[in-house]
Amino acid sequence: MSSSPSDPSVPDSPVIDLRDGAVVIAGRPVLRRVDLTVRSGEFVTLLGPNGSGKSTLVRALTGLRPLARGTLTLFGTPLESFRDWHRLGFVPQRAGAASGVPTSVREVVASGRLTRRRGLRPASRADRAAVESALELVGLADRAKDSVATLSGGQQQRVLIARALAGGPDLFFLDEPTAGVDLPNQQALAGALHALSEAGSTIVLVTHELGPLAPLVDRTVVLRDGCKVYDGPPLAVDDAHGHHHPEAGRHDHHPGVIAPMDRRDEEVTW
Repeated sequence: MSSSPSDPSVPDSPVIDLRDGAVVIAGRPVLRRVDLTVRSGEFVTLLGPNGSGKSTLVRALTGLRPLARGTLTLFGTPLESFRDWHRLGFVPQRAGAASGVPTSVREVVASGRLTRRRGLRPASRADRAAVESALELVGLADRAKDSVATLSGGQQQRVLIARALAGGPDLFFLDEPTAGVDLPNQQALAGALHALSEAGSTIVLVTHELGPLAPLVDRTVVLRDGCKVYDGPPLAVDDAHGHHHPEAGRHDHHPGVIAPMDRRDEEVTW
């Protein structure tokens, strides 16, 4: 995959650098001691069983969920000082593009440019070009004037992806973008992400099924019970669910065998 450094003064500097990350929700540890480094241009997929902490990790990496412990830098800047939010694109899990008011596809996608505009300034030529480019990339240019409510669930998901793309992010997060989406829409999504990756974008994908996205992945990170248990070459989803790493630094691969989740009721120590 092509790449470009996040900081020109530091070759191959990390886009994401999380150290000893922990997240607590309602007093319960959800992520524990997670280290994760993602470099510019990588396509990383986060895999693991339900409840393993994948979506929580993405929200922590985007600043939507506070860390209880650890440090996070984005593009070389500590999270607490980071202001370039237009460099991040995020498509959350099970989000809908339709709303109670009639809204066209183009209007939804255009809202993704708001982080690039100051105050109430009207859309510029660059804004309009970015919207049209995003619609083309997800294959919905011919539906731009249609109401979002008339689209299928898979098409609405592509609208949300186009909205994130319109902001011109360098780092793109997707949380379960193929959940409940038919194969043609999955293939359209794969085509869009392939073009992004080839252009040098960094992509972090949470999924339970890779499907047409599998050939795009550079690296797999597996979470189990809030801990990172694998970080290496791409894995199939079934293989990832069969990983159990009882020793730090040891990777015992048991494809097809699902190890029981290590759910503890006692207090978890950091």
